[in-house]
Amino acid sequence: MSFHLYDSAARQVRAFVPLVAGEVSIYHCGLTVQSAPHVGHIRKEVVFDVLRRWLSHSGYEVKVVANVTDIDDKILAKSAEAGVPWFAHAYRFERELHDAYAALGCLPPTYEPRATGHITEMLELIEILLERGHAYVAPDGSGDVYFDVRSWPTYGALSGQKVDEMEAAADADPRGKRDPRDFALWKGHKPEEPITASWPSAWGRGRPGWHLECSAMAGKYLGDEFDIHGGGIDLRFPHHENELAQSRAAGRRFARYWMHNAWVTAAGEKMSKSLGNGALVSEVTKTYPARAVRLYLLAPHYRSALEFSDTSLAEATAQLARIDAFLQRAGELASPAGGSQWSPEVVVPAEFSAAMDDDLGTPGAMATLFGAIREGNTALDAGNLEAASGAYVAVRSMLGVLGLDPAAPEWAGGGTADDLRPVVDGLVAALLDQRQQARARKDFAAADAMRDRLTEVGLKIEDTPHGPRWSLAK
Repeated sequence: MSFHLYDSAARQVRAFVPLVAGEVSIYHCGLTVQSAPHVGHIRKEVVFDVLRRWLSHSGYEVKVVANVTDIDDKILAKSAEAGVPWFAHAYRFERELHDAYAALGCLPPTYEPRATGHITEMLELIEILLERGHAYVAPDGSGDVYFDVRSWPTYGALSGQKVDEMEAAADADPRGKRDPRDFALWKGHKPEEPITASWPSAWGRGRPGWHLECSAMAGKYLGDEFDIHGGGIDLRFPHHENELAQSRAAGRRFARYWMHNAWVTAAGEKMSKSLGNGALVSEVTKTYPARAVRLYLLAPHYRSALEFSDTSLAEATAQLARIDAFLQRAGELASPAGGSQWSPEVVVPAEFSAAMDDDLGTPGAMATLFGAIREGNTALDAGNLEAASGAYVAVRSMLGVLGLDPAAPEWAGGGTADDLRPVVDGLVAALLDQRQQARARKDFAAADAMRDRLTEVGLKIEDTPHGPRWSLAK
């Protein structure tokens, strides 16, 4: 295997070599469980699930750690608004996060530590930073402890910034800071906060800073050095920058490679809870098949921004119907013995491997997948069952890597081509109605563009005296 990744700024390709031969260790930041996860959150989970599957398929033993941030300013604020204990609030949305993982076919992490279960490790890390002169206790009696960013010469290297050009850290009252960019390692307990949201320390009761939590948990489960650290691009600064600085300052080598997926946007803006433009996973999967939502999230390159729209999800649903129609047809006519069970030992096409090895290039991988489906349908039309059988095995193996194989355990009861047909009918009918409206107002350019988009995803559109008709292109 020759797997390549871009660096954190997408400037340079780096050949991936694991720390331990045959093993890969991955840490990616889980969610702060303040509210229900939306599609923007879950893109990261799908990206790293595909990475894990590809590395496993390539022969590596993969260990994945994804934390849960269950104590945080926002959790305290939102639980107070809801009138429930903060830990009950956090647990409720932790369960919703797990439901979203499962809904989109994501394998559970090897370990999923909670921040509140690792206070001891966080206090130990703070002590090391204090001893080494990279942290200080605020002199204002607040009980806050800060990381001194100017004590670490390479601070800003991950995000390519200079300290003097950075904005002030907004994670604590600036009065106790030496520099406004210094960030909180420990936050002293405040009278208005519940006492249960604090733990004893040498500086008084308090709770950990967000950045500290991930460094401590990554260190406990993956050691002082591990292979890949990932998360959304919005975490590169300040979160990942701060993780890297405090971990290296404590004498830990920390992550060797960094991966950051781009945002899901809505009307051009990052999908987020604060903007109120998030499409909840639980709601989106009521309208569209969950496998179609997963396909929509993984099809573009992970470093490319992805615009959320019903049109894009309808296209993904149509693509999924095309995949399942081939599986059903080939499975009945040309599947090999035992073909209903995908085997990870099956070799995927060389073009698929090359795409996945090039910085997890899912667009190229998807092109290879649909190329195999076209070839398989052509072979079936010609009665060449041997070639069709080979295409069937290749398609099943590629779908397994992408986490889209309908026969995989995570999709048990998750829908066949027959189940999807009514959904696709309704979605395509809505799009064709929009096309008819464009034709009626003589906007033929828009009508042709809609037809071309539908054709691109594998639908054949025919205009008849009784209106447009569609079918799956073979």
